[in-house]
Amino acid sequence: MRQRILIEVGLALGLSLLAVASLSAAEDGAKSTPDEGRKNALPVPRFVSLKSDKVNVRRGPSSDQAIVWVFSRAGLPVEVIAESENWRRVRDSEGADGWVFHSLLSGRRTVLISPWTKGGESVPLYASRSTNSHAVASLQAGVLGNVTSCDGEWCQLSIDTYSGYVQQDKLWGVYRGEQVN
Repeated sequence: MRQRILIEVGLALGLSLLAVASLSAAEDGAKSTPDEGRKNALPVPRFVSLKSDKVNVRRGPSSDQAIVWVFSRAGLPVEVIAESENWRRVRDSEGADGWVFHSLLSGRRTVLISPWTKGGESVPLYASRSTNSHAVASLQAGVLGNVTSCDGEWCQLSIDTYSGYVQQDKLWGVYRGEQVN
């Protein structure tokens, strides 16, 4: 297994992920099917966020399974891609996946600003839903924001003391065209 470490980006606005291993779907060792044990009516896949600064990600849907890495930033968005009883298989913005106990996840919607962008490219936080409006802030890749709403093209975000709009295709944590109220 390859090791990876993602260091903090943008001080308090960034993210920190301590990854001790990355798994592919073939390596995860889970024997359950994606919908096995589903008791809720929530869709899969869907985005959620982490409740805690320390969330263990396991090889399979059981506390007996090995911890393969640890998320270390509350609020990070993750995508639920499968469920098994009280466990959720999640994928992060880098594509790594593993199993997390359901109570460590929140329905609160958050996003990362263009985590796929490397280098100094920033994303403007606009005052209104238009690239012609003035930029309230310039957001670096990996900045974490709280979703207020999305209309399918733009999301209204709050980030620290800033509030404004970002084009939805520049965000990880919402689907293209998704509406969030």
